[in-house]
Amino acid sequence: FADIIKEVCSDLEESKYQNAELRLSVYGKSEDEWQRLAHWAVSHNVYSDNVRWLIQVPRLFDIFKTNKYLDNFGEVITNLFRPLFRVSIDPSWDPELHAFLQYVIGFDSVDDESKPENPMLDKDTVPPQQWDVQENPPYAYYLYYMYANMCVLNRLRESRGLKTFVLRPHCGEAGAIQHLVAGYMLADNISHGLLLRKTPVLQFLYYLAQIGIAMSPLSNNSLFLNYHRNPLPEYLARGLLISLSSDDPLQFHFTKEPLMEEYSIATQVWKLSQTDMCELARNSVLMSGFEHELKRFWAGPNYTREGVAGNDIKRTNVPNIRVAYRYESLVEELKNIFSHVDPPADHKSRSVGLQSPGVCSPQPSKTTACQTEQQTNGQTTQQTENGVDHQHRVNGVK
Repeated sequence: FADIIKEVCSDLEESKYQNAELRLSVYGKSEDEWQRLAHWAVSHNVYSDNVRWLIQVPRLFDIFKTNKYLDNFGEVITNLFRPLFRVSIDPSWDPELHAFLQYVIGFDSVDDESKPENPMLDKDTVPPQQWDVQENPPYAYYLYYMYANMCVLNRLRESRGLKTFVLRPHCGEAGAIQHLVAGYMLADNISHGLLLRKTPVLQFLYYLAQIGIAMSPLSNNSLFLNYHRNPLPEYLARGLLISLSSDDPLQFHFTKEPLMEEYSIATQVWKLSQTDMCELARNSVLMSGFEHELKRFWAGPNYTREGVAGNDIKRTNVPNIRVAYRYESLVEELKNIFSHVDPPADHKSRSVGLQSPGVCSPQPSKTTACQTEQQTNGQTTQQTENGVDHQHRVNGVK
């Protein structure tokens, strides 16, 4: 496996202008998975300047429970995150894992989204330590507890000057619309997002929040949706933050350059312009988990600024008029929404117990993503998120 990955890395290094975020699986079946993965990567020298890693977590608790590998879902969460907390607090606990995490950019959640599930979560939903039935938890349940633990972990790592992680799940390829709702609330970016074509309101929210969507039309063509029905050109025309990516390239592509296949076929089938292709490439840089210094080199020193000020046409080849159009359209849509929202009356809302938009509920009886109590290292950590990106996206704040 290491030799195959090294061959892929070698091809990327030869091409010079392509980089990859490859997935490695951690199942949460045992607590030493992270250590074994890190030892494999370090001992086989599986490294390239062109590659970063995303850790994909398959949603397979029902299989592990049936085969008696695990007693409850809480063990999955513990196995996934306890080693990360330990090595973040004390890198000498496992130097190989500490070194490996320097090239891990985030987490992915994967499985067949079309599997039937009960997507409803309410006050009677049990916490992970009490989820001991053979039924698989719903998509949003998986995503929420990954997100909540990542919030605490990222705060810890940031305080120690360590690299933080993003949540970038497979979302909206098939299955229930509620998956896209969970992705909107919790994810930094998503992969696929095909079902947004059936939910205009959610599609508009993803546009307003500029949540990145990595799309893989050739993979979708083989599994879920005919290429000509893929909504990518419509998403791009409407201003969603879209990029092209390969998915399972050894399975669905025919050449050693699968990403070039994606761009070539998309350009021919949908008659994309050169500006469209350059915009897709620029979006992929903005969405990627590569280091800030590399992004500055690829997209320009001011790439984090909004509008034309953030576009370096010599590097991106995206005309300023396209960037200005995207930015002005987004600002106008946000202004149009906020012009119909009455400003909150602070004193009145406090007196009657109401809230201003985007403020977490102070009522302890309500369970929100703003207040999370997680078990880490056998201790209870209380996390209050009053300014998390995803909690306030509806207000246009990132």
